[in-house]
Amino acid sequence: MTLEPETIGQREAFLRDLARSAAEIALEGFVRQIGQPVGMKGPQDYLTETDGKVEAHVRSRIAEAFPEDGFLGEETGGLPGARAWVVDPIDGTANFARAIPHFCISIAFVANGQVELGAIVNPVLDESYFARRGQGARMNGKPIRVSATTEITATSFEMGWSNRRPTADYIAAVNALIGAGANVRRGACGALGLAYVADGRSDGYAELHMNSWDCLAGLLLVREAGGVTGPFLSMGGLTRGAPVLAATPAVAATLAAATGIPLLADADLLADPDAQILRTA
Repeated sequence: MTLEPETIGQREAFLRDLARSAAEIALEGFVRQIGQPVGMKGPQDYLTETDGKVEAHVRSRIAEAFPEDGFLGEETGGLPGARAWVVDPIDGTANFARAIPHFCISIAFVANGQVELGAIVNPVLDESYFARRGQGARMNGKPIRVSATTEITATSFEMGWSNRRPTADYIAAVNALIGAGANVRRGACGALGLAYVADGRSDGYAELHMNSWDCLAGLLLVREAGGVTGPFLSMGGLTRGAPVLAATPAVAATLAAATGIPLLADADLLADPDAQILRTA
């Protein structure tokens, strides 16, 4: 069942306001956090008081405005259902906890297997990314596009690391990219890594496993900015997580070959999230 445009329009206006208010809470928390002790959920898995505050704010506002919608958050979980808001209150918590201003709030609205809306906000830099399916991607209101890079020796890729996959796999992927002539970096904030592909600061982003709250908004941004992605949702990524790939089209095949993550044709993905996967050699 396709949602009516006015239904998406209502949620679009709501999300724009919600992202701003969540960013204010995150920025206040960042200022308070500087120099304070840091909690841990597990190895290299940080937790701050602000994570909980932002998610509680986002969840309560969604419940009040759209009680029929589902919710899936990094901190409190939830059940997605046919339509749901998927939220990472602070992506890049390790950076946040150590006073590095490279973190963000990431919120996506998903309906019937399609990511309809996505917002990513870095409150310290005052950079707000927004996308609505079929209507392009913007940063601070201005249209953005993926880079025009065509030569691998001119690329800057970002690789995210996850302890859910063997470290050797990550190292092998990085080695393959460097061997192909690419520059590889890691910013420790996957959502912003994807946003930077959408606005051309990076030529591609890949991670061998990501959760949906980390990447759905960013994947929509990349597609709406003219990039290509992997088939995250059709690999069961909404509830279980899956590999993530996003890139400018001319160099996407190299990133896919190095990481083993398949590509999904952009046109097919927009028409059908379970469309045929394009296998890479």
